[in-house]
Amino acid sequence: MKMPEVVKTYCSKCKKHTPHEVERVKAGKRGELKWGQRRFRRALAGYGGFPRALPDRNKPTKRISLRYRCKTCKKAQNRPCFRSKKFELVGG
Repeated sequence: MKMPEVVKTYCSKCKKHTPHEVERVKAGKRGELKWGQRRFRRALAGYGGFPRALPDRNKPTKRISLRYRCKTCKKAQNRPCFRSKKFELVGG
C-alpha cells in the first residue's frame, strides 16, 4: 500500500482541515513489570522449559500504526491500526 507523506485532514486543535505529515510509529519497548509479562516469566522459570507451543505459521500481514502531525500547530494524533503486507510513504 502506498500512502502520501502529506495528507489534508481534520485537526482537533485548529478545528479545521489542515495539511498533516504522516509518519509510521514503531512499537515501543515492552514493559517488564506488566502483569502479562510477569506471568510469562514465571511460567518460563524453573524446570520444564517453554510454557506453550509456538504457533505454526506467522500472519500474512502486519499491523501498521500511523501518526498524523499537523503542520500548523504541530499537534500529533494517532489513528487506529490497519493491516497491510507492504506499506510505503510516497512523497508528492
